Amino acid sequence: MTLKEMTLKVTSVSPGRTRNGSDIVGRTIAPLALFVMGATVLGANFFGLGRSELAAAESVAIADFALSDFRGKEHSLKTPAGKAYVVAFLGTECPLAKLYATRLNQLRAEFLEQGVVVVGVNSNSHDSITELAAFANRHKLSFPMLKDPGNKIADLFKAERTPEVFLLDAKLQLQYAGRIDDQYGVGYARDEPKVKDLRNAIVNLLAGKEIEPQRTEAVGCLIGRVKSPDPTSSVTYSNQIARIFQKHCVECHRAGEIAPFELTEYDEVAGWADTILEVVDQQRMPPWHANPKHGKFVNQRLMTSEEKELIAKWVENGAPEGDPKNLPAPRKFTTGWKLPRDPDFTIAMRSRPFTVPATGTVQYQYFVCDPGFKEDVWVQAAEVIPGNRAVVHHALVFIRPPDGVQQRGIGWLGAYVPGQAYASLPDYRARRVPAGSKLVFQMHYTPVGSPQDDITRLGLIFADESKVTEEVVTRIIIDRKLEIPPRAANHRIEKLVGSFPPGSKLLGIAPHAHLRGRAFRFDLIRDGKSETLLDVPQYDFNWQHAYELETPLEIAGDQIRCVGIYNNSKSNLVNPDPDAVVRWGDQTWEEMFLAYFALAIPRENLTKEVKKLDPAVVEAEAKKFLKRLDKNEDGVVTKQEVPDGLRVFAFNRFDKNKDEVLSLEEAKDAARIRLRKQ
Repeated sequence: MTLKEMTLKVTSVSPGRTRNGSDIVGRTIAPLALFVMGATVLGANFFGLGRSELAAAESVAIADFALSDFRGKEHSLKTPAGKAYVVAFLGTECPLAKLYATRLNQLRAEFLEQGVVVVGVNSNSHDSITELAAFANRHKLSFPMLKDPGNKIADLFKAERTPEVFLLDAKLQLQYAGRIDDQYGVGYARDEPKVKDLRNAIVNLLAGKEIEPQRTEAVGCLIGRVKSPDPTSSVTYSNQIARIFQKHCVECHRAGEIAPFELTEYDEVAGWADTILEVVDQQRMPPWHANPKHGKFVNQRLMTSEEKELIAKWVENGAPEGDPKNLPAPRKFTTGWKLPRDPDFTIAMRSRPFTVPATGTVQYQYFVCDPGFKEDVWVQAAEVIPGNRAVVHHALVFIRPPDGVQQRGIGWLGAYVPGQAYASLPDYRARRVPAGSKLVFQMHYTPVGSPQDDITRLGLIFADESKVTEEVVTRIIIDRKLEIPPRAANHRIEKLVGSFPPGSKLLGIAPHAHLRGRAFRFDLIRDGKSETLLDVPQYDFNWQHAYELETPLEIAGDQIRCVGIYNNSKSNLVNPDPDAVVRWGDQTWEEMFLAYFALAIPRENLTKEVKKLDPAVVEAEAKKFLKRLDKNEDGVVTKQEVPDGLRVFAFNRFDKNKDEVLSLEEAKDAARIRLRKQ
């Protein structure tokens, strides 16, 4: 199909005015927190898919146009003249626009000598000139970034999203429209793009070859166009919408927090009205993935149907402000530590920052630190605070006990997940950290288009051990032997977990998979009957939810069945490689079947009889364990061959002679631990 040509007869555009009548040039917005999805993320849930519908029923030549940059200097599209022109619509706060700014710089440098001109256009009504300047400087743009007041150029191009690109030939005839490439999308980021759509189109255009495809789906944030508010609307920002956003959104969408833009001021909120409606309608925001038909959870984030209808009506009526006198008082938040009191102990993941690159994917990082505990400590509350919320997708902190010390559960201590609170326990419950333990920070970072540094910290409040009657431990259900066939769209894994100590109470469940994970369900098996505790029909790797039960559930003598569904087919848009056999691994292109169970167990009931094991079964399991780890098949498993998680958490415990090689006898110790947990 050939793209229809369109007419642009715009020689210049005045700076224009905002919705409330103030000059766009003079409006300044405070710097916002940045955040993007990773091989994960929060920003990913604000991305959408859109197709540019190009205007004009007749094939006519395109006229030149001119706009001013953030310095007030006017730029014409055809000055300088080129053999091809790339018009890229960009938003200063859209996570994908930040990532692709670097890619556009690279394309301009690659094709500059061949006469390709790159121009950036910002049409967002809520992006000020100051923000435009900051965006250009932060990403070191090598091409002009022009302001489109009143979104006139966006309307003529029928551009919908940022980033969205349009490739024109020397005669200003449209040749390609859509995405830049497929490296970043809704909820995923690849190391490299598989299809370089814009680059391929440029190469073919310069070579005089046919461009195919001529259209692709643009992936990104909706352009915030100027609206015409209905003054008679009964639904306004001041009356209803501000209250809804205070309740559900501003915890993250405020200055210094993880969300990519603020939702605390009318001008900013109105500019994102269309995107807000889209993500609320598609139930991507507020982020919550549990089926409301099963279970009640303390930390659930659900917007009522009435609230959704009010948002839809508000957007339909042009996002009217209403009378600011009716605004609710600003919601107050605690800065710094949010623990009940100042922490008794704090520690950083390491003394120097970790630098997150501008683009690409970052493997899970593990940082081991020594808290120096000379005796057992009991932890009542733990909070993990990222040093840079823009790039910390999530952070988990585990306890690694010293050699020879029995660990109860998996050593979970604390976590940071966007939008979720710290873990605080009543006086009679606490987690035990054995003397001499190390703390392991597992960090998942997501790039945001510019290099960023982070030092994440942990704060602890200690319990009075004399008051602790229940120890909180975290057990897991796991399948390290998982193997998902290529192109399997509905691969099912099912496991049972049981043998809970007497008096055990289930406090919460946290399922975990990677990019192929599609759904989870947890059923309580009691007296031959099944009851669903948690159903996650649309699992999203970008949100590491821990579902905290409203009422702890006694489960001693019962079993919990966990079912996970995985999509390794092309229909899974975030799938790194549908043709791959997928096996267990820490990284997002690998996969996990894993669930954490937080349990409160009476301290006197934690000791139990050691499970007797058949020596032949232990040896067979140890041999399989070694074979799976022996990557070069030389019959020897070295420390460097094992996955990062095993290397950090357990290798030294099994390597008794400290020669950095696992022998069969040492592997038997690992096998015994695994078999006893089954």
